[in-house]
Amino acid sequence: MNELYAEAGVKRKDTAGTYALRFLLIFAAIVLFFFSMRSQILLFIAVILIVAIFYLFPRLNIEYEYVFCDGQLDFDKIMGKARRKTALKIDFEQVEVMAPIGSHSLDSYKNGNLTEKDFSSRDKNAKPYVIIFRQGEKNLRILFEPNEKMLNCIKMKYPRKLIQY
Repeated sequence: MNELYAEAGVKRKDTAGTYALRFLLIFAAIVLFFFSMRSQILLFIAVILIVAIFYLFPRLNIEYEYVFCDGQLDFDKIMGKARRKTALKIDFEQVEVMAPIGSHSLDSYKNGNLTEKDFSSRDKNAKPYVIIFRQGEKNLRILFEPNEKMLNCIKMKYPRKLIQY
């Protein structure tokens, strides 16, 4: 069998919002814990907040894994290095174009009605690729960061859909 298979993964960079959420949760738990000496209701709320912190903190650590296998590209979301969820599966038969972000081949899709899915690391130094994917009546604009092996596999299977300049 001559299967084309490649996988890649990126860790999503923490944003100011995730840092702020972590800080606010910890600050609220500490304040509620100190004020809980006066009231049992505040102690109960502080315990609930601490449980929420243990539940939410791992979910704020997000990684994405991409798997390309014979014309199908899967996007998996990994939360807290423990929970995996398939976020999107696309068949390259419905892909219009795949190009690096900022490529002129994507100019005709700028004014279209596109829903964006971001599976990139959001790192300023990274060079994400954009996939324009037709899913029924709606079009998706997918951002992700493939490695060289994945780009080569896609180029071998679908050379006209991948633009690399």
